[in-house]
Amino acid sequence: MRYPILPRRTALLFTLGLLVFASLARPLHAQIPQSALTNKEVEQIRDSRYVPMDCVLLFVKFLDLRTQELHDLYAKPRRPGREEDTRELFDQFTSIADELSDNLDDYGTRHLDLRKALPKILDATDRWATALKSIPAGDAYEVPRKLALESTRDLREDATELAATQAAWFKAHPPAKAEQNGEAPPIDIPR
Repeated sequence: MRYPILPRRTALLFTLGLLVFASLARPLHAQIPQSALTNKEVEQIRDSRYVPMDCVLLFVKFLDLRTQELHDLYAKPRRPGREEDTRELFDQFTSIADELSDNLDDYGTRHLDLRKALPKILDATDRWATALKSIPAGDAYEVPRKLALESTRDLREDATELAATQAAWFKAHPPAKAEQNGEAPPIDIPR
């Protein structure tokens, strides 16, 4: 049996195509996603997952820490690498804010009571927006800053909408007396 011989141009294009495909198949180091949370913070989130309000308030705490770190970068004398650190903190802030927003969506659809935490989130979004805007402008981190401010705005919208939804839901479906007295309701773990 005789195999057809590919013209050189076709063979070259085929080889080039394989090389491009192979280079895209393995992500570059910069493309590997890293968590915006430290290992200790991840553990705290895992431990608080069974009490949604505690979990949400932990995210608020972590976002407060990131804004404080941003403030500290610019309160102290300038040091080398400040722009890169600022960019990294803005990226972390955006990631954590988006995660909090996802959690609010999840808890909201399951009608878990977050009525005490939502006003704290709304107050915090104002505080965060002010802190993010107070950082001096810089080309190295202007896009991450805009993304962080956008995430803050989206988080505020989500929390405002969820507060209205929860007020209506719990008015129509009041919680049991045990829940009102501070006792934990039974844990509902989806299967």
